[in-house]
Amino acid sequence: MIRHFLNLIDAGGDAVAAMIADAIDRKAARATMPRGAADKDAPLAGRTLAMIFEKNSTRTRVSFDMAIRQLGGTSLILDAGTTQLGRGETVADTARVLGRMVDAIMIRTDDHAKVEEMAQHAGVPVINGLTDLSHPCQIVADLLTVIEHGIALPGSQWAWLGDGNNVLHSIIEAAGLFKFDVRIGVPQGYDPDPRFAAAAQQKGATITLTRDAAAAATGADVVVTDTWISMGQAGGEAKLKAMMPYQVTQALMARAKPGAKFLHCLPAHRGEEVVAEVIDGPQSLIWDEAENRLHAQKSILLWAFGLLG
Repeated sequence: MIRHFLNLIDAGGDAVAAMIADAIDRKAARATMPRGAADKDAPLAGRTLAMIFEKNSTRTRVSFDMAIRQLGGTSLILDAGTTQLGRGETVADTARVLGRMVDAIMIRTDDHAKVEEMAQHAGVPVINGLTDLSHPCQIVADLLTVIEHGIALPGSQWAWLGDGNNVLHSIIEAAGLFKFDVRIGVPQGYDPDPRFAAAAQQKGATITLTRDAAAAATGADVVVTDTWISMGQAGGEAKLKAMMPYQVTQALMARAKPGAKFLHCLPAHRGEEVVAEVIDGPQSLIWDEAENRLHAQKSILLWAFGLLG
């Protein structure tokens, strides 16, 4: 059976845990190696990953490109504006063609239905590099990062401040898989999709929605935010005004547990969703988090190829 990675639940908790363990091992094993050198076992030698970008990218583009290289394979980068997708070819037709030429596809796009259509027709593993609904690859890296810094996932308390967006949806999914709790501080009108909370609660996670940013942050082990206006979204001044009470400040971090960690998937709009003193402060893990995108992508690729979990 072809393994697609469209949401965290596609793999399940055991597989995601195996990804994290593999990422920790591979990261340590190549600590002194040049970044362009392949891992000693080169498990994906001869494999090619096609990467489709319908949204701009820095971390996803570089991390997947370096991930397949470090695993011994190669990549092709396809921007929608320079492919037939940009001229109206259907996702299904593109998938059918690419599936006969490459070994796996990563797509970063808007509508989640596009990655589902790609997976339905490609005949090779398809990985969700980001959609408006979810961002599972980011959250594998986030889980890896907090574990590296000594936070056990089961029973931990996570606080989300700001927009109820795709990153939050994947955090909620992870909470269900690993039995941690999420308190969500969002303004009225910007709630996450309730289906994610319902599914996580059925698995034993506690998902709490509040309009009080301080209440969300109090006692948290991990505080997370994201940009308030994502790529291609409308909203402007009205949304920024609604979000300002949820800005992550030093005072808000002081309400979290001593030693609480701050995450942000980047890019950050300093002075909007988070102040510079927090993002550059001692509780911030954002640079480890960004680097861990590379290590997480490697293990996601290995899982998709059936070599892990």
